[in-house]
Amino acid sequence: MSKTVIIASTDNGVTLGNRIRTEFPKSLLVSTRHHEQATHIDSIATFLEANFSTFETLIFIGALGICVRSIAPYLQDKKEDPAVINIDDRGLFAQSVVSGHLGGANDITRKLAAAIGAQAVITTSSDLQDIWSLDTLAGQFGWKPAATQNMNSIISLFVNNQPTALLLDIKDKGTAYLEKTLPAFVDVFYDLNQADLSKYALLIAVTYRKYPVAIPVLYFHPSVLSIGMGCSRDIETDLLAASVYQQFAEQELAIESVRAMGSIDIKHDETAFISLAEKLQIPFVTYTADELNTQTVRNPSEVVLSKLGVHSVSEASAMLLSGNKELLLEKQKLTVSSGKKHTIAIALDRQVIRKAMIAIVGAGPGDAELISLKGKQLVEEADLILYAGSLIPEEITHYAKKEAIVRNSASMTLEEQISLMEEHYTKGHLVVRLQSGDPSIYGAIQEQMTIFDEKGMDYFIVPGISSFQAAAASLKSEFTIPEVVQTIILTRGAGKTPLPEHEQLNEMAKHKATMCIFLSATIAKSVQEQLLEHYDPETPVAVLYRVSWKDEEIYTGQLKDLAQIVREHKLTLTTLVIVGVAIGARKNRSHLYNPSWKHTFRTGKAIKTN
Repeated sequence: MSKTVIIASTDNGVTLGNRIRTEFPKSLLVSTRHHEQATHIDSIATFLEANFSTFETLIFIGALGICVRSIAPYLQDKKEDPAVINIDDRGLFAQSVVSGHLGGANDITRKLAAAIGAQAVITTSSDLQDIWSLDTLAGQFGWKPAATQNMNSIISLFVNNQPTALLLDIKDKGTAYLEKTLPAFVDVFYDLNQADLSKYALLIAVTYRKYPVAIPVLYFHPSVLSIGMGCSRDIETDLLAASVYQQFAEQELAIESVRAMGSIDIKHDETAFISLAEKLQIPFVTYTADELNTQTVRNPSEVVLSKLGVHSVSEASAMLLSGNKELLLEKQKLTVSSGKKHTIAIALDRQVIRKAMIAIVGAGPGDAELISLKGKQLVEEADLILYAGSLIPEEITHYAKKEAIVRNSASMTLEEQISLMEEHYTKGHLVVRLQSGDPSIYGAIQEQMTIFDEKGMDYFIVPGISSFQAAAASLKSEFTIPEVVQTIILTRGAGKTPLPEHEQLNEMAKHKATMCIFLSATIAKSVQEQLLEHYDPETPVAVLYRVSWKDEEIYTGQLKDLAQIVREHKLTLTTLVIVGVAIGARKNRSHLYNPSWKHTFRTGKAIKTN
């Protein structure tokens, strides 16, 4: 059954509805008008009486009054109602009517308006002010909401711009978004002790904790806590659950933030553990004795060692689940009312702790605007930026904040770079190592990552646009052509660093693929000779010097002229050679948009109502 229905009241509405269906390919178009492009219904009222609750989105095309009167008998509350949008049959205005946030009507309205060139009409206060929609944030970032007051009263405080404190106890994609989009009346804190809550009307907390404070609190609980547990065999299900909940209450931790529960493998069938995991809707993970013994714990047990062959069950399980060597709650030995015992330890997911981090960021091919949005954001936030000035334009570092340290690493050894990064890392700073193009292609990052791993330094990689992709754009070429060439080879010639025997250029040339050859301008003659063993001499070739930089140079010709092109223009470093028939090709058509080609989003079949 389709999740979207378009209800058109006029012939113009049916025409517009068919335009809209291109944005909602599996939608149902119905109308009281007899029209070959719409499913006929006797009346909107009888159709909605039978079908209102079966759709997630209703798009009315016609008078707003018809829409409002039609849906009125079926509306319940914003948690249950579908998204309802109304569009006039000339397509001038698209208005979000019902369930703007939770149902997604506001977002759908914007999408529709963009598709048909209409004016989006959004009336919810948070959207008009361009501030957070508090009732959708949890769903957007996978958090679990909880509030100390009625949600409507909390939203009222927020949309009326009452002074608000934002507490961020963790770091994830959601908290990064909140930091970047902070409204003027919101102050951010990373430690509640730093906030004078008497100055605020509302506290919004992204946290795994519960805070006993006097002002209204809106909690967003991320799934970031791991429980490690051991127990007496056949401990009572209800008693174990009550004991765990009590521990969380006493420790002022949020049970909503539990991500997983773990124990030793001989407990895989422990009914109380399985039942608790089901109640919390989390996975129950078990580990072997050997796995548990890889962890060094604060409270090893000789008794457990003698019985199970492990120093720890609860603490070691929590550490393995969370990837964190530190515990929020060390092992607690607890006895339930029946006399049976259990242990519990709790750890915070290592990935969400606010700590130092190294980001290896692909800076793109040269143009400062070809860095990814994520890469640019990291450069803006970084405390230390290292870049090779000969490979990366200085303009990219202009995104850095004023207080950032920006160093050109061209004259530095690897050891000097690591020493500088360590200095900032120990201070909890964000370090950005800019790599030209995409780090995975001749990025020389392997040796850096080896050292990071040895020193236990956390890092991640942000991909970038490679120079071969920038070359395709500059050449206005698609490097894969249907039924002509479907393979791209990224390689280099054998210079000071030899190539593996099976990757010699003359061997790779046998495929006659689009070949992108890096770091080889100084051996252009050798490259040409090897390629001519299999490519035709007239094969198109492009030589690109500092592609996408301000001083970019591009030369095209035929493979037989490659060495001459490089020699005449004195091209050396940062030169990319592209060889293949795909350069400049314009003939063959893809099946993807061929009218006769059917696929998931263009089946050619009409969708009918029941």
